[in-house]
Amino acid sequence: MTSFDLRAVKLRSGDEFRDEVVVAIAPLELGGQRYIAVPDEVPAELVIQRASTGTVFELRLTVRLHGPCVRCLTDAVLELPIHGTEYQATRPEGVEELVNAYLADDRLDLSAWARDLVAVTLPEKILCRSDCAGLCPTCGRDLNLEPHQHEEEIVDSRWSALAELRDEL
Repeated sequence: MTSFDLRAVKLRSGDEFRDEVVVAIAPLELGGQRYIAVPDEVPAELVIQRASTGTVFELRLTVRLHGPCVRCLTDAVLELPIHGTEYQATRPEGVEELVNAYLADDRLDLSAWARDLVAVTLPEKILCRSDCAGLCPTCGRDLNLEPHQHEEEIVDSRWSALAELRDEL
């Protein structure tokens, strides 16, 4: 877990602090599949800006994620540019939106924040390539390696009554 000690930074209103940090990225579980950042520690830019009402945190990094393609299950590699901004009010007074979930005891949890940013940046479908053909629904072979079609149509016996009705019409 990578965290940043905010006690090391003394900012007044209007001041800004920039630093290059190395952030550990934990593996993600998505749809029962595991996606891993390679390397698992990536350089990131952390920006802290002090405002009159609170503190603004900004994190920028690029993550290379490896995991299975949702269509053919071969290895998919994604290069994700990540950018996130968080705010912590000086006096949140019980308003949840003004409290930074990654901040506790003057420590900013960069790993948890980066992991959540990766999760929301992921595309809807993780593919090995945009034109991935997937697996054959009949035999399960990879259609990218062995494009084929099956000659005989497999009919589900539960639809036989409808098939007979179609033949009568």
